[in-house]
Amino acid sequence: MPGPLHGYRIVDLTSMVSGPSATMLLADQGADVIKVENPQGGDHTRAAANRRGGFSASFLNNNRNKRSVVLDLKVPSGIEALKRLIATADVFIQNFRSGVIERMGFGEAAVRALRPDIIYVSISGFGDQGPYAQKPVYDPLIQALSGLASIQGGSDQARPRLVRTIVPDKLTGVVAAQAITAALLARERTGEGQHVRLSMLDALVAFLWGSDMGSQTFVGDELPQQEAASFIDLIYETADDYVSAAVQTDREWAALTRALDRPEWLDDPRFATPALRHKHIDERLTMTQEVLRTRPAAEWLERLTAEGVPCAPVLTRSRMISHPQVVANGVVIETEHPAAGRLRQARPAARFSATPTSVGRGAPELGEHTDEILAEIGFTEDAVP
Repeated sequence: MPGPLHGYRIVDLTSMVSGPSATMLLADQGADVIKVENPQGGDHTRAAANRRGGFSASFLNNNRNKRSVVLDLKVPSGIEALKRLIATADVFIQNFRSGVIERMGFGEAAVRALRPDIIYVSISGFGDQGPYAQKPVYDPLIQALSGLASIQGGSDQARPRLVRTIVPDKLTGVVAAQAITAALLARERTGEGQHVRLSMLDALVAFLWGSDMGSQTFVGDELPQQEAASFIDLIYETADDYVSAAVQTDREWAALTRALDRPEWLDDPRFATPALRHKHIDERLTMTQEVLRTRPAAEWLERLTAEGVPCAPVLTRSRMISHPQVVANGVVIETEHPAAGRLRQARPAARFSATPTSVGRGAPELGEHTDEILAEIGFTEDAVP
């Protein structure tokens, strides 16, 4: 059986990570994603470092299961080809800076004139209006403006810190893919398309609110400064490696005291309730760390697991891919790419019982499918743009 989005066509003018990661998720689920690229090198990530066989790892990991067509949108034949493609599409997605797509002649009104029920998707950095709408954007800027860097720092008075992965870009991709699927579902019911607008800033602020914006939740009773969290991570040194362990409930706290052979901690008034354990978090974590340093990681993980304490090893990237749980889940797969060779990637995370996802093709060469796609929309060989 093909994937759940088999039969839907997406015309994709995005580049970098947020848009391409969204459309790759949809391509993994069976959509026919046509990546429209310019003849001057295509997607910017094609030129990124860490390369083999002419492909960067970044491009490979955000563009599999797509077809690439090269169109020069500065000439009439390229414009005509894109118009014909749009007429066959269910979704049109772009992530140019505000106003650019309209100047190119493919704003919503122009696209909807070609396909009235299309789902038109615009991804931006800061939004399509306001003082930052025209500013260039990269992931660290969104981490800064959204409050994530301050949250990562630990308190309002501490030095802000970036998360060491591009959370805004990748989160925006996931939110965009879900929104596109929801818009397609709505069209199935109403017959009408719509415009889905999404900014990286909006996606990240919404993401943070569920767990990190409690101080701003009660209108009129906002906390003037975020209460400082513990600056001790739940990453512990052992005699030979690192482990993570976390306890919340009274039962888990008691289990930790047994695993660490510290029954006297149950009588310590500082740790009598979850609220008190949170109040005295630095003391509690420091005491835990002192004990965990005395034995190897494997021994502690065995003891913690036996007592029912939530715990896990802290793995490097190279160790993660062979961990028994990752292997059991089949998270990491290997495929053959015709130019880049054997690749290791994460499989699509969601598994569908009746319409399974698949990795049918690796990321495409620039313009690899140009002739094939143009033939599908009626261009004869001598009329190819």
